[in-house]
Amino acid sequence: MRPAGAAALLLALALPLGLTGCGGEGDGGGDGSGGAPELTVSGAYVPRPPTADVAGAFLVIENAGGADDTLTSVTSEAAGSVEIHETVDNAMRQVSSLTVPAGGSLALDRGGNHLMLMELRDRPAEGDTVPIELHFETSAPITLDVPVEAANHTGE
Repeated sequence: MRPAGAAALLLALALPLGLTGCGGEGDGGGDGSGGAPELTVSGAYVPRPPTADVAGAFLVIENAGGADDTLTSVTSEAAGSVEIHETVDNAMRQVSSLTVPAGGSLALDRGGNHLMLMELRDRPAEGDTVPIELHFETSAPITLDVPVEAANHTGE
């Protein structure tokens, strides 16, 4: 085989191998350039509630993937129900979902979007943990044991 023919054959054989290593649609490449959502949670806490009825929960959901995802519901063994709340112009309202943008984050914090644990089974004390499970449109659920902090804790 002539050298030019051998080079062409090697190139033809190597090309498919090189393509499989490139980030393509749906592979979740890990660099935010495409593919599925890649969710992680940080900074989760529940301030000790002033009453035994309801508590707020705050956290940040990071999405390092290349596709949006949606927080669709939240459950907790510590509460009868958990509501997702949106705050707009200092007015809080329950919503059915919140978007976790690709390459970005969804902050659930005091004065903003947050979670409300309703019908608490027991009033949690500082130092306790509250089990919470986050459910998404695309990603698998994320289960957390969220620490209960002082009532005036701000997460900073």
